[in-house]
Amino acid sequence: MNIKKLPLLVKVLIAILVGILLGLIVPGVAVRIMNTFNALFDQLLKFMIPLIIIGLVTPAIADVGDHAGRLLAITVALAYLFTILSGLFSYGYSTALFPYFIDEGSLSSLEESGAAFAPYFSISIPPLMDVMSSLVLSFILGLGIALFKSPSLKKGFDELKDIIVMTIENVIIPLLPIYIFGLFLDITASGKIAPVLKAFIAIVVLIFLMSIIVLILQYCVAGIVTKRNPFKLLAGMLPAYFTALGTSSSAATIPVTLKRAVANGVSEPVACFVIPLCATIHLSGSTLKITACAVALMMMLGMPFNFGIFLGFILMLGITMVAAPGVPGGAIMAALGVLGTILGFDAQQQAMMITLYIAMDSFGTACNVTGDGAIALIIDKIASRK
Repeated sequence: MNIKKLPLLVKVLIAILVGILLGLIVPGVAVRIMNTFNALFDQLLKFMIPLIIIGLVTPAIADVGDHAGRLLAITVALAYLFTILSGLFSYGYSTALFPYFIDEGSLSSLEESGAAFAPYFSISIPPLMDVMSSLVLSFILGLGIALFKSPSLKKGFDELKDIIVMTIENVIIPLLPIYIFGLFLDITASGKIAPVLKAFIAIVVLIFLMSIIVLILQYCVAGIVTKRNPFKLLAGMLPAYFTALGTSSSAATIPVTLKRAVANGVSEPVACFVIPLCATIHLSGSTLKITACAVALMMMLGMPFNFGIFLGFILMLGITMVAAPGVPGGAIMAALGVLGTILGFDAQQQAMMITLYIAMDSFGTACNVTGDGAIALIIDKIASRK
């Protein structure tokens, strides 16, 4: 069996299992060695986050701005609205239900109990700028390129995007399973694996159910606008949903999503415009997953939070994940900066977020692409009123 060809989800599950098993028996020296690797990898991630934002968000904004038009503006606004509302629903859902399944503060002593397994050494790799600076710069550059029609700058940032995506695909993503293995090795050796696994299983089940509820709500809106049966419309998109479950990629699912949207009655010109665009800007499933996972971890870690903090987090999250690379786990990579700056997640907490996200990556992608069909129905109805 070629391990390199295994899906990322399978690699992550293997990393978790092996980390738990070895964490029960290996000496502290081995745990410290892995923690040293994780400390170095964490520095690499921190260095990459601003570059990921500039390299991905700038060309995405330039592309959107370069195709100005009424339907484009409405589609972008609707996709962002769906994404934000999904995040807000996720926050309410999570804060209402998670306390019944998660022991609050169960991991609050994790860092203290793991102090004996500190890395042997660490190397500081300061990022070129902070997250907010990179976001502001991305907006200025993206809008400027679109406004002044700068082909040379556009080409340069497209090439930067290719470099960033290649780095994520060939360096960050391949090393993630090792990073997650080290995390669970440390958690198990610290004696905290039982509450972590209990919470992880509950979170996966609850988020899956939440994604289904969000899709039903989105298609109810589409059904009201088009005056059609929302459940029949949703059933028509199931092939796209199951394709996304298998591919974990919105981009790879575009042909199926496009075909099913047309079969649902969306005109072909509108479908060809809306579906590829929404594959990069509509992230309802990803946003609800990240929000729910963040709430769960903050509860487990005993970290204080409130609606005001999460409102700002969700609004910013909907922007930073625009045009996240079409690779499994791309959205969470783009969201790490916001998790750190707004919610205060440190390296270990970000690693747990990555683990949770990837374990449910296909759920979020399936929710994203299926929701694209609802947006296409609404835009088609608006276009027909011209």
